[in-house]
Amino acid sequence: MIELASILVLGVFAQWLAWKIKQPAILPLILFGLLVGPISTFFTPDGNKLINGDNIFSGDLLFSFVSLSVGVILFEGGLTLNLKEVRTVASTVRNLLVVGVIITFIGGTIAAVAILDLSLSMALLFGGLIIVSGPTVVLPILRNVRPNAKINTILKWEGILIDPLGALIAVLVYEFIKSSSNGEYYTVEALKDFFTTISVGFFIGGFGAVLIWYIISKNKIPDYLRNVITLGTVILVFSVSDLLQKEAGLLATTIMGIVLANMKLDDFKKILSFKEDISLILVTLLFILLSSRIDIAQIEQLGTRSLVLFAVVIFILRPLGVWLSSIGSTLRWQEKLFIAWIGPRGIVAAAVASLFSLDLLSSDSTSAAIKSEAELLLPLVFLVIVGTVVIQGTSAKYVGKWLGVLRKEPQGVLFVGANEIAKKLALFLKKEGFYVLLADTAKHNVNEARKLNLPVYEGNILSEEIFEEIDLSQIGKMMAVTSNSGINSLALSWFDNELGMENTYRIVSKEEADNENLPLPKNVLFKSRLDYLSLNHLLRQNSEISEVKFYGESEYEEFLEEKGKTIIPLFIITSEKKLHIISGYPEEVNKDDRLIFLKNRNYNMSSNKND
Repeated sequence: MIELASILVLGVFAQWLAWKIKQPAILPLILFGLLVGPISTFFTPDGNKLINGDNIFSGDLLFSFVSLSVGVILFEGGLTLNLKEVRTVASTVRNLLVVGVIITFIGGTIAAVAILDLSLSMALLFGGLIIVSGPTVVLPILRNVRPNAKINTILKWEGILIDPLGALIAVLVYEFIKSSSNGEYYTVEALKDFFTTISVGFFIGGFGAVLIWYIISKNKIPDYLRNVITLGTVILVFSVSDLLQKEAGLLATTIMGIVLANMKLDDFKKILSFKEDISLILVTLLFILLSSRIDIAQIEQLGTRSLVLFAVVIFILRPLGVWLSSIGSTLRWQEKLFIAWIGPRGIVAAAVASLFSLDLLSSDSTSAAIKSEAELLLPLVFLVIVGTVVIQGTSAKYVGKWLGVLRKEPQGVLFVGANEIAKKLALFLKKEGFYVLLADTAKHNVNEARKLNLPVYEGNILSEEIFEEIDLSQIGKMMAVTSNSGINSLALSWFDNELGMENTYRIVSKEEADNENLPLPKNVLFKSRLDYLSLNHLLRQNSEISEVKFYGESEYEEFLEEKGKTIIPLFIITSEKKLHIISGYPEEVNKDDRLIFLKNRNYNMSSNKND
């Protein structure tokens, strides 16, 4: 009990630490697992591990837990693979998904045979496992480094789409290996088993996706049970497939996710949301648990030849795949070199490698030679994962600066809310040439914004998936303008780590508007005590947004002193087309800068009455 609780506590801390240091969560999870596992044997009095996964789950129970966990993770990966997106993304991304994958798969196989003397079957398995990158490792690096839009788009979509593709290839290779009679020789019987596995996986997985689509689209279940039933169906599909044909469950759950992602389902986002808490818990448990099972002897087995293999993967295979994939593209050599440098391996690779290693070692049909190599498989894949994340993740910003591929400070604005305030301000900024994106959960607000040809995201701005689903490469500022002051404040804390605290703003709360003794925080919009209702009313009264050009800072100060409370300053647009949102932060006005403002007619009317 204490070991399981410790894993959960360590896992939560690892997830927080990853967020804090802006690194993929898989890195602290694996390092913590190694620390409380094999490394702890150097410090404990009896030489035993502080935490050992075998003490928590013994025998088949461990294998069953890992299998089900990987099945859920692969289903999640499949949910991100929209085939329409594969066809529409840039040609370089498509090439990376085809040419890059082939180079990594074949090159990794040849390198494993030549450098480590692995058998062909295990080398093929290694080549299949190191294909997988994934958004969980790529996106944190991109958010920290902030490369230009072209690089950001290519790496983001490669990471999202290669996750299920790489997992599918690794599973297929593994099924082919397991279908052989002794793990080394491929016979007609082995081919029959292999294609039976494929057939069962595709059929049961496809049936599971259709079943979920039917019961949700036909409203056969209540909303509050949709996520639970979806998860239950994933486990059922995995179990039935494995019952019909051993090892078909992983393929079935992957296919189920892919099919479901490409079916028209109005509440698809609600299905996607189920992955957040469940997958987070599974990933947290899985990687501390599995990395704690590694022994020092297995790490010592790696040796210098494993480091040579690692160097081949990151210094030869990745650059070669990127170079061949980008032939004929508009990418500069600096951009190609940066993309070639960013290829971290992720959670799916670690999970699937762990499962394959467990299965091979526990199976009676696995030969002694394959078992010996299977002991090396997990630490070898973990070496590639940790090595790529550490080396590429920590050096990416410096490499980006050296190559000159980091994007300039983006001027786009993300509006939290697609209400009248957001639409009015967004239309003005869009007309001025600034990128805008509105986000809202209310379908009416979303539809009205789309009628005005405003880019809009329909979904929860506070969900973890927001960083996967929206492109932050063009967004430098955020304005929270919803009627809910709690959501506005949460949005600031959610995005200040991405955009910087000085680039996130909100309207005042009702309490701040009513109590002039309360000091206004610096990030309050427009230095004003206008809350949602007052600002909305003012924007309705003023059909036009006014502006004035200045030729120096003194003129700006004189203008504000003269107009006083008769205007509401909104933005300063500089002569270089940079946007400054008026707030409590100091502003600087230079020649030809423009002040965008609203006339405060409420103030004028009240003044006239007093007169």
